[in-house]
Amino acid sequence: RCLAMDVHAAVQLARSRIAPHAKRTRLFHSTKLSAKLGCNVFLKCEHEQVTNSFKFRGALNRIRALAIDELSRGVVTASTGNHALAVSEALATCASGRAIIFLPSTANQGKVAKIEAYAPRVEIRQVGQTCDEAEAAGKRFAAENRMEWISPYNDRLVLAGQGTIGAEILEDAPDIDTVFIAVGGGGLVSGIGGYLRGAAEQGEKRVRVVGCQPANDAAMHASVKCGRIVEIESLPTLSDGTAGGIEPGSITFPIVQEVVDEFVLVSEDEIAGGRPIHTTARVARGSTTSAMALRPSP
Repeated sequence: RCLAMDVHAAVQLARSRIAPHAKRTRLFHSTKLSAKLGCNVFLKCEHEQVTNSFKFRGALNRIRALAIDELSRGVVTASTGNHALAVSEALATCASGRAIIFLPSTANQGKVAKIEAYAPRVEIRQVGQTCDEAEAAGKRFAAENRMEWISPYNDRLVLAGQGTIGAEILEDAPDIDTVFIAVGGGGLVSGIGGYLRGAAEQGEKRVRVVGCQPANDAAMHASVKCGRIVEIESLPTLSDGTAGGIEPGSITFPIVQEVVDEFVLVSEDEIAGGRPIHTTARVARGSTTSAMALRPSP
């Protein structure tokens, strides 16, 4: 049985679990990009999601699956901001529970302020300079205090929640050829790519999956290239939502190996010089618009 089939089944369950609280976001047809590239380009507008990020889907699926006693002991997580904010909002959908959030000292202060608004049920602890350092501290704390650790990516329920994006894309544009997906630890691309590949195994159209990473922080690309999880130098990147390495034994790695057809590495100049894509009154750029889909022009 291929891993994608397991992801596909988990996504189906996640859809029903998160439906009361998460938004079904638009698949926006970009006429400007379509004209420029000579094909139909669609953007999955996860900047319109609750907390303005796809991360809410995964965090919500994970937290809503917890037992009452697990919630009462509390949850612990770490991130550069988006996942932490998602966990905070997901916890707010529950009648009880508390969260301790580990953030690097370099975390975006705007995101930190948003997380602070969830006090007193959510407590912030800033540790280290990088997401990896904050994550290591958070995992130790969770183990020592018998609290639930909620990984930003290395969790089957989290990646299944992110995969609900793939289900929506396939329903809204069943004839797409290719999806381009932002990659960090691999939770998003495993969820979406796994769902799409699983759907193809069940007779739907085979969709090509392209993983997109900043060249300054491309641990997943390097690991897939080597055939094993490797550590690489992590340089600063404007795409902070995809920053960080891959922990040993990550469940996302073999899924990425199975479902990603190609990687594209993006330089900092390309990220900085990219034109903002205006959708209504909002701007989607960086890792907030989680996926782009292409289909041929008629």
